[in-house]
Amino acid sequence: MENLFALSFSKNQINEMSSLGLAHIGDAVYELLCRSYLCCSGHHTVKNLHKDTISLVNAQAQAVFAQKLLPFLNEEEQGWFRRGKNAHSHAPKSASPKEYALATGLEALFGALYLAGRTDRLRELFSKMLEKEQIDN
Repeated sequence: MENLFALSFSKNQINEMSSLGLAHIGDAVYELLCRSYLCCSGHHTVKNLHKDTISLVNAQAQAVFAQKLLPFLNEEEQGWFRRGKNAHSHAPKSASPKEYALATGLEALFGALYLAGRTDRLRELFSKMLEKEQIDN
């Protein structure tokens, strides 16, 4: 079995995956980054970890973060983002269709970067996403 923690898919392999498949993987990668960030920050209690995680991973927050990252994406990354944003999915009642599309784009981007083994770039974008953000809990 291959090492699922250190994948290295080719561009063709990533492009052959469905947009929603990329978003599915990216959703998990994004949530793990958020959970790790909160746990490592050292000032969150168990009581607040779930609430704080939800505040970062909901579609509205992801849409804001996606818009913040767009200027920093290269052409390939913009393509992965667009694929997710343009995927046909149904927005939950808690988010507008536009917010959900942006969130799905962000998840697809994170999924593609993870599958490509580009964890340094994931870290860089995640850090940019949180710059100047005050997460007071």
